[in-house]
Amino acid sequence: MLFNLVKKDLLLSKKYLLFMTVFAFAAPIVISAQSSFRDSGFISLLITVLFTEYVLFNSVSMTEDKSKGAALLCTTPYMRNGVIKAKYLLILIIFMGCLILFALSTYLGISSDIQKLSLTNIGTIMLIISIFFGILIPVQVKFGYEKTKYIGFIIVFLTPFVLPHLIKWYSESNASFHFTIPLSEQTYTWILFILAFIIGLISMQVSINIYSKKDL
Repeated sequence: MLFNLVKKDLLLSKKYLLFMTVFAFAAPIVISAQSSFRDSGFISLLITVLFTEYVLFNSVSMTEDKSKGAALLCTTPYMRNGVIKAKYLLILIIFMGCLILFALSTYLGISSDIQKLSLTNIGTIMLIISIFFGILIPVQVKFGYEKTKYIGFIIVFLTPFVLPHLIKWYSESNASFHFTIPLSEQTYTWILFILAFIIGLISMQVSINIYSKKDL
């Protein structure tokens, strides 16, 4: 049943799905080519994943809000907690899709500017995405799409413009925030993934609790 709900969400976002697939493949190439600082692959993938995730997730929320989809789902055999779980699974599936497209563009060697990412880079991106949607989804479940639609919009659409400039400023300045973590890189990487997973689980449970008590 859970995968049927995810399939439903993908169908609701089908208007944007093809475009965002092309975007997820092409955006890292373009962003990396225009970046003059190191770790451009990490930055390009972070921006791509964040933008793709938000547009597709937002399109589902917008469609459900207009068609009163949440209320209609409650008349079906689907449980409320399943509806919420499907949203988090959708985020994970889109994340994996972006990684596959990024890996494909790197493998094909379309652009030499795309850097191969380490598992630490991927774990960091996953943690950032987990924090962002870990906050956004419960807030949206609590207050509704209309009241919260501009929160994510401002963050996501400012990121491609602000983040590269911040990193460029940091790389060109004398500022230093380096500190040593007494852990191996492998352990540090595992911690990133575990934290992302824990944040996702906590957020999902909060969203389920809110949704179970919500009057639709």
